[in-house]
Amino acid sequence: MIELGSAAVLSTFVLFCRIGGCLMLMPGFSSPRVPVNVRLFIAIGVTLALAPLLLPEASRAVPDGSFVSLVPVMISELVIGTMIGLLGRLFFLALQTLATAVAMSIGFSNVFGAPVEDTEPSAPLVSLVTLTATVLVFLTDQHWQIFSGLAASYEALPISAGFGVRFGLSQVADSLTEAFFLALRVSSPFIVYSVIVNLAIGLANKLTPQIPVYFISLPFVIAGGLFLLYFAVKEFVGLFILGFGSFLATG
Repeated sequence: MIELGSAAVLSTFVLFCRIGGCLMLMPGFSSPRVPVNVRLFIAIGVTLALAPLLLPEASRAVPDGSFVSLVPVMISELVIGTMIGLLGRLFFLALQTLATAVAMSIGFSNVFGAPVEDTEPSAPLVSLVTLTATVLVFLTDQHWQIFSGLAASYEALPISAGFGVRFGLSQVADSLTEAFFLALRVSSPFIVYSVIVNLAIGLANKLTPQIPVYFISLPFVIAGGLFLLYFAVKEFVGLFILGFGSFLATG
């Protein structure tokens, strides 16, 4: 009974390495606004919830339960979990990058607000977009897809197979491409708006060089950008959440 109990504990710890590594970087769960002990309890709770389904797989990976055989498995599982969490984090990093570009395109990037979703201050528009997308992940129940994807990852990436460096790099490159294409697609109206407005202001400045057109037009550029944001923000965030959900379902 003692050997059986210790084997179960070691197998559960192997599961915790992948699940904890994933939740350490996965959007929403890895927010600095969530206390570290809360994140730890969430990772432990998810591990214990999935353990009845995954313990046979973990037990086969560490048959003898020795420390020597546990260390490489633990490192491999930590890397795999971190990679899975990084794939989800790339989507929100792409959204944050393009939201910064949107704030710059409408002249709303000079004022920095308090950090909300990140540790460094950013433009209020960036914080609004990223925080809204994070909240929608939970409101649309996509956090359950994250847990389901973690359970399914043990079929696609078995513990006994270890971590494949080439496979991991290809997954990161594909996810990075998909994430930035998605973020560019949802932010394209603001980029088009920026091109048109700056072209018009540049022409006006050439026609009247004695008037500081850029300074005069700045309030109108901001007002037009906020007006466009008012009509497009629902589709902006909605399309991103649909794309992120599609990645969770198929990625």
